Amino acid sequence: MAVSWLPAASPAKPLFAFAIAKTVGNAVVRNRLRRRMKEALRLDESLPGGAYLVRAQPAAATLDFSTLRDNLRRATDGATRQARRAGAQST
Repeated sequence: MAVSWLPAASPAKPLFAFAIAKTVGNAVVRNRLRRRMKEALRLDESLPGGAYLVRAQPAAATLDFSTLRDNLRRATDGATRQARRAGAQST
């Protein structure tokens, strides 16, 4: 999984977009994965506001919910950390 993040100009709730390629599976598999990722992200109250783009690899469809949630948490933490570091370097 890979996540990109753009911080919000003012405190706002997080917005999510998902990029799930056809290599992940048929429409049923991709939609199920999208719903599971949306729920995992909804349950993570620590996410800062902004726009998130979540890209899923084919293996993500086979993960149980707990593992999927952990992987998403690590990916979102990494994306926010990287974006903040890049923003600090440009100022």
